[in-house]
Amino acid sequence: MTDPLTPLLDLLELEKLEVNLYRGIGHGGETSKRIFGGQVVAQALAAAYRTVEDRACHSLHSFFLRPGDPSMPVIYEVDRARDGGSFTTRRVTAIQKGRQIFNLAASFHVSEPGPTHQHGMPDVPGPEGLKSREEMRAEMAARVVPERRADFDRPSPLDIREIGDYDYLDPSPAPDINAAWFRVVRPVEGPDMLHQCLLAYASDMYLMGASMRPHGQSWFTGQVMTASLDHAIWFHGPVDFGQWHLYVMDSPWSGGARGFNRGLVYARDGRLVASVAQEGLIRPVADRS
Repeated sequence: MTDPLTPLLDLLELEKLEVNLYRGIGHGGETSKRIFGGQVVAQALAAAYRTVEDRACHSLHSFFLRPGDPSMPVIYEVDRARDGGSFTTRRVTAIQKGRQIFNLAASFHVSEPGPTHQHGMPDVPGPEGLKSREEMRAEMAARVVPERRADFDRPSPLDIREIGDYDYLDPSPAPDINAAWFRVVRPVEGPDMLHQCLLAYASDMYLMGASMRPHGQSWFTGQVMTASLDHAIWFHGPVDFGQWHLYVMDSPWSGGARGFNRGLVYARDGRLVASVAQEGLIRPVADRS
C-alpha cells in the first residue's frame, strides 16, 4: 500500500536550480483545481531554510497573490535580506508563468534563554475515539454526486480528528470557536525544520472555516467563493508533527467579504508550539463579479 505521507515529503524536497533559486512540485494531494495554500507556505519555508544555518524560524508572514496551477512546477526565489548576529531574514517569491503567485517573509533566530509563559491548553477530549479524517471524508463522499467523490477519496498525508460535529455539506450556524487534533499519518524522522514545514502545510487546513461557521457556510455549500488571502505563523518551540497536536481556532471578526481567523497549536503535553493568523475571502457567490 502506498504511503500517503511520501508525496508530501517529496513536495518539500526542492530542486536547486541556481544560487537562491529552487523548483518545487506543483501538484499535491489536497486540491485538484489549484495548489493548496499550505503547500506553497511549506515549500517557501523550505526554500528559505536552504539558505539559513544554525537558527530556527520563529515567524513567517505571507500573501497569496494568484491561484497556483497544480499542473506545473513552482519556482522559489530567495532574497537573503539580512544576516545578523541573532536574527536572519529571508524573503521568498513563488513564481509560475513569469508571475508572482505568492510571497513570504520569514525571520530566523538563534536559540537563547529568556522569560517564559504561555496560556494553558484547553481541556478537551483526546483524539482517541474521535472520527479520523478518512472516516469523515468517506461519509461525505457517500452523500455527494459521483463526479465530486474523487476530492474526498484521495489519500491524505494528514490525520485530523475534529472535536464536535459540523456538517460541511449542509451546515447550520455554529460558534466560531472550534478545535481539532492533527498530525501526519505516521511518525517521521527529520530535522526540526522539516517538522516546522509539515506544521506550516497543515496549518492552512480548517482555519478559514472558523469565520464561516457563524454564518452556516463551508467550502462545499457553493454559496461563497473562498480563498486564503494571507497567512502568518509564529513558532514558539520545537515541533514533532508525527505526534498529536491540538489546533484551537476562532474568528473574532468577519465583514466586507473577508474573515479573520486565529489558531493556537499545542503539543499533546500542553506546550504551546505555534500561533497562526489568517484572513480569507468569503465572498457571496452572487456578488463575485
